[in-house]
Amino acid sequence: MYGNKVLAVRDGVLEMHGVPRTPTWNSLASTASPGDTTVTLITAVDWKAGEVIVIAPTSYESTEAEERTIVSVDNTNPSRPVLTLDSPLLYQHFSGLQTFSNGDFIEMRAEVGLLTRNVVFRGDPETSQAHQYGGHIMLCSPGDESLIGRIEYIELYNVGQAFQLGRYPIHFHMIGTVYNSYVNGNSIHETYNRAVTIHHVHYLRVTNNFAYNTMGHTFFIEDGIETNNLLQNNLAIMTKPSFSLLNTDQTPASFWITNPDNIFKDNHAAGSTRYGFWFDLDPNPTGLSFTPLVCPDRSPLGGFSNNVAHSNGRYGLRIFHKLVPATYPCASAAPDWTNTTDPYWRNPLITAHFVNFTSYKNKKNGAIAEQVGDVRFENFKVADNLVAGIEFSITDQTMDGTAQINGAVVIGRSVNADSKTTSTFSHGIITPRYENFQVHYANFHNFDVAGKAAIGSCSHCFHGAATDSGARTVTFSHLQFDNVSRKIQYQYPWKDIFYDLDGSLTGLGPKTWATPYFKFNEQPECIHDEPQYNGLLCNSSI
Repeated sequence: MYGNKVLAVRDGVLEMHGVPRTPTWNSLASTASPGDTTVTLITAVDWKAGEVIVIAPTSYESTEAEERTIVSVDNTNPSRPVLTLDSPLLYQHFSGLQTFSNGDFIEMRAEVGLLTRNVVFRGDPETSQAHQYGGHIMLCSPGDESLIGRIEYIELYNVGQAFQLGRYPIHFHMIGTVYNSYVNGNSIHETYNRAVTIHHVHYLRVTNNFAYNTMGHTFFIEDGIETNNLLQNNLAIMTKPSFSLLNTDQTPASFWITNPDNIFKDNHAAGSTRYGFWFDLDPNPTGLSFTPLVCPDRSPLGGFSNNVAHSNGRYGLRIFHKLVPATYPCASAAPDWTNTTDPYWRNPLITAHFVNFTSYKNKKNGAIAEQVGDVRFENFKVADNLVAGIEFSITDQTMDGTAQINGAVVIGRSVNADSKTTSTFSHGIITPRYENFQVHYANFHNFDVAGKAAIGSCSHCFHGAATDSGARTVTFSHLQFDNVSRKIQYQYPWKDIFYDLDGSLTGLGPKTWATPYFKFNEQPECIHDEPQYNGLLCNSSI
């Protein structure tokens, strides 16, 4: 069961404690440029000369992470330590706080992770790298609280075994509740199979860890039965694909989440070939944990707040396939459409709040929700994403429009923009191909170059996903536009209905409308504005 090159634990206690490091990862205080041999950090550190760090990418390329050895630490200003590096940097690593005239801001800073620890767990140097076959820690025991694993402030490298299921650097496997266990403050790098695996365990704390240069999903919640685990203040840099495990490991996520009933807060996903955070939810748990009594895609969200994603090959946050939290997750999901005021009265939907998410410089979207119920993106900040800042595809269609964006700062071109940013067609927000979505308190900045628009319509309809002619209604209120040349650019099939509750979209007053232009829609109550609105604006009498 446990394999070889392994530290295995059953019916016991594993204690691995290195010297505590403060902090385990940091951020740049100012932008570092190619050729620089010093970097300034934003908070005090206990890091020392001779230790090794990694600086995260802030471009669109996850491979622009750079590993360096510290030559010296200048603590003249203890709150802004200056590190001298052993060789010049090759790439720019951005750090800045951009503010706007209305008080909006976005903070984008390259993370800096500390690899060095005084206690080291490693695969043998003679064969591990050559065969991608390193050491691993496996904690597997027959039931709740039947073992304790406390692993903190150690360094793991040349770990994990490619092509082998279940051979991960740190692996809690099929135990149940593990209230007394934790994985805290470790560095995990040069791995051949993930970093931390949570498999059929509950109440595990995974905090303050730094994972770098990993193959496959980095922080990995395996079967979909895992609940009440805490992942907080972890940093992942350079997540790479693996072609030997799950199909999804070919398109990996720094945080792969198969059950939403866990807590994710203060984590940073800084450069994956595909995704930062991926909620990949099935109707029931898979593998050894299968049961029809647990339904992940209809379970409540434990918590998602203050997370950051950037420099990912596709999406910063992806919800796919489905997240429709309900009071009774495994009861009937069928709405009663004869009850027009509350079609979910038999099994009420539960709101999932995704809060305070920052996502920038991703090659597709800052965030995308592909099939959701009462899912609300609140206080999101997105910038320089090449397809869209935020996109919803398929949403719940209740009369009150439960799925919504409620608070967003959406930036088409930030001070960290480059030629790829400005030359790529993109939207700030793309609305669903289903009815009654809502967008409130969204502020759009710097959509001022050709091919960029603040708002788009009908997510994925152009790819043949729509089965009808569109004409879905989206409600807007409390919008602001700053340096925006085109407010709307509709997408195929160009038959959307945008309802402006307070006049902040159309400028025509409350309860007015925007819709694509068709000759037969020309009415005396409407004006045709192509440059800004790509269609018709109609007053409240329509």
